[in-house]
Amino acid sequence: MRVLIVEDAADVADAIAASLARAGFACDIARALAGAETFLQAQAFDVIVLDINLPDGDGRDFLRAMRRNGDRTPVLMLTAKFDVSTRVDALDDGADDYLVKPFDLRELEARIRVLARRAIGMADSQIALGRLVLDMAGQTVRCDGKLVAMTRRETALLNLLAAHQGKIMSKERLFEGLFSFDSAEVGINTVELYVGRLRKRLAGAGVTIETHRGLGYRLDVVDE
Repeated sequence: MRVLIVEDAADVADAIAASLARAGFACDIARALAGAETFLQAQAFDVIVLDINLPDGDGRDFLRAMRRNGDRTPVLMLTAKFDVSTRVDALDDGADDYLVKPFDLRELEARIRVLARRAIGMADSQIALGRLVLDMAGQTVRCDGKLVAMTRRETALLNLLAAHQGKIMSKERLFEGLFSFDSAEVGINTVELYVGRLRKRLAGAGVTIETHRGLGYRLDVVDE
């Protein structure tokens, strides 16, 4: 899952990015609205975390412009203001959720997961796939009730494929969901490596990851 963090306070932005990265999110940070606009021109994001007070403008103006341009990316607003009118205005301007600073990073992560699930029509954080149960909130995978050991990126890849079960996911889309712009040393063919690892983890679990050459990968439940 790819998240854009638009926050000028370096300590806050870095703490959010570090917390989300540990949970398997790929994060990019913009310190100002101009940087956020550049990111959005180059990349689609699953969720945007947007501060209101930024060096070059008001995050709400940026949000209104996004919505006018038809960009429906889920946006979680951050605000240091406690007054109800500020929060109501943010929601009326098109925000999907908000958090008042200071906030708990665990709550921020949970709210981002909810927004991402809602955007693809998922209400539950758990997905049953063959003999597997994937808990997207707890970031755990179990087969017949037993925990399957996976790395953070393997779990993130399974999240992406499972959320689009039965649909072909391009290698480019998977790469975007796994790596941020800071991962410049990582090539797109790294996706093949992680798909191979994931297949080994899921062997005999009642699911398959099919390669559709030139198109991408598709996760399906198989009859055993």
